[in-house]
Amino acid sequence: MFDNFLIHTFHDGNCLQAYKIFGAHFETHEGKKGVRFTTYAPNARSAQVVGEFNQWGETPCYMERYNNGGIYTIFVEGVKEFDMYKFRFETPQGDIIDKADPYAYFSELRPGTASKVYNMEGYRWHDSKWIKNRTKNYDCPLNIYEASLGSWKMKRESEGEGDDGEYYSYEELIDEIIPYVKKMGYTHLEVMPLTEFPFDGSWGYQATGFYSATSRYGQPKQLMKFIDACHQEGIGVIMDFVPAHFVKDSHGLHMYDGGFVYDYNDYNRRYSPWDSVYFDLGKNEVRSFLLSSVEFFATYYHIDGFRFDAVSNLIYYEGNKNLGENIGAMEWMKRLNGHMSGYHPTVMMIAEDSTDYPGVTKPVGEHGLGFDYKWDLGWMNDTLKYFQEDPVYRQYDSRFITFSMAYFYSERFLLEFSHDEVVHGKATIINKMWGLHGDKLAQVKALYVYMMLHPGKKLNFMGNELAEYKEWDESKSLGWDILKYPDHDAFHHFAQKLNEIYLKYPALYEMDYDLKGFEWLVVDDHDQCVFAIERKDKAGNAIIAVMNFVGNTHEKYKVPVNIEGSYKEILNTDQAVYSGKNIVNPRAIRSKKTKPNEKTKLLNKDHYIEVKLAPFSACIFEVKPKKGTPKKTPKKTKRVIKKTK
Repeated sequence: MFDNFLIHTFHDGNCLQAYKIFGAHFETHEGKKGVRFTTYAPNARSAQVVGEFNQWGETPCYMERYNNGGIYTIFVEGVKEFDMYKFRFETPQGDIIDKADPYAYFSELRPGTASKVYNMEGYRWHDSKWIKNRTKNYDCPLNIYEASLGSWKMKRESEGEGDDGEYYSYEELIDEIIPYVKKMGYTHLEVMPLTEFPFDGSWGYQATGFYSATSRYGQPKQLMKFIDACHQEGIGVIMDFVPAHFVKDSHGLHMYDGGFVYDYNDYNRRYSPWDSVYFDLGKNEVRSFLLSSVEFFATYYHIDGFRFDAVSNLIYYEGNKNLGENIGAMEWMKRLNGHMSGYHPTVMMIAEDSTDYPGVTKPVGEHGLGFDYKWDLGWMNDTLKYFQEDPVYRQYDSRFITFSMAYFYSERFLLEFSHDEVVHGKATIINKMWGLHGDKLAQVKALYVYMMLHPGKKLNFMGNELAEYKEWDESKSLGWDILKYPDHDAFHHFAQKLNEIYLKYPALYEMDYDLKGFEWLVVDDHDQCVFAIERKDKAGNAIIAVMNFVGNTHEKYKVPVNIEGSYKEILNTDQAVYSGKNIVNPRAIRSKKTKPNEKTKLLNKDHYIEVKLAPFSACIFEVKPKKGTPKKTPKKTKRVIKKTK
């Protein structure tokens, strides 16, 4: 009846397919068609399944223990797809409680709390080419659009308390968000948590169903169709996943069978600051539960990557270094990343981690946690702090711009301006900028150029590309009407152009994590707050950006350069088409030779270019070496190219 090896690995904490044992599965038993229900409830005195098929327990369906290991199971004839059900337990204290199925594939639409029988088999995928060519994007472009599927665009917004509004379905979103993401030049769509959750205001970060795609937007196979459509349009899908904690709601995992199956036995470890319950990842069955959940979404939904929320709370108890390392949770992360790298080697594993714990992106075999990427929250905080302050004081705070490169190569970092930065009371990205509207708009464009030229993959939350002033509200659509204003429409086109440049030039992504791919050309001009960056690809082709972060104009700012040749401006944030004053460099700039008596701390190379810089602006140049000038290609790259030829 069951795969005993799977049961063994479940109790051993290494099971990746616990969903094949537990939950509700269609089967034929003794010639009769029905559903087998199975759950893990080691503390229960008794267990039964109740649902529409037995009038919610009027005809008792008591479950039998399997091998005395805390597993209860029963076959019920005649159960149909979409039938609702729950498990009913007699607790060690003699109470009777009803619980949703932790392994349910589908759930009743909130405010309902029942699980639904669902057949996950039978969807025909059309993304074999995508899956075959998929990589973890270390040397490929990775530009992520983070979105809440419900509030990106709504059919009808909430009209007040008790009204949830009306969402687009997974299928309807195929014709809405996918063309937009593709047109704007993003490579991946990151969706906020889709595992079933009861309260809209938690944004999905307090879940009940870790195998159940939320019913807010439709059925599981509709989600499969949506992801399939993304892949056919060349867009990857990353799913936000919450392994640290779960909701306290009575129908959920908290005190599941009257005892502490998923939660800590120790009261002092059990509850989080978010009024939720921490998973006890020191328990092997809990490890298997969450390992299998990640593997399930990778297998059944073809998810291309997972962003793991609140990893700091998995590294340290409550995310607090003073409370000590959470050894059980760290062991789980190592197992997860080790198993996934073997079974799903092209699925990205991304840690949202605010700690300085070393080796988050090092392989497990090298004593690391094994993630592929780590959010650079330090870069995000420093950068926004710099742009929030009065430009008069920025000359003293250049470290906020430069410090990230002092530690950047210690991990494989991803740069992000996520939903956390634009929610209630935090102000949107443009509204964090110093000054009035015109200055804010100019600075946020310069900020995004700096972000794009800085090494590391990229992520922006929906609405950031509109320069929205309205903070994100999960019950309302983005402010699409803002595009009727010329400044915001121009900014929207600027964001699209910047993404286009990112995709076009390998120098901006091929060597993100190679020291040879980045150099500060100007980093010490503290008084004028001008910075310049050079990025190179594996073949030695270069792109440079020059950024002026204060309100002064420079007619001929001298930028030292490595390559003798021509520098063509391919983007300037002050172009009129982007609502600027058109202080630009219209013709290609030829480099000049630096005379020995001209060399200074700022002009420290053999060649330089003279650039016109508008206030609060940034410009990007494509570099064309002078004919006969050899490209400086790293030796390793040369060998690879030769071998390929």
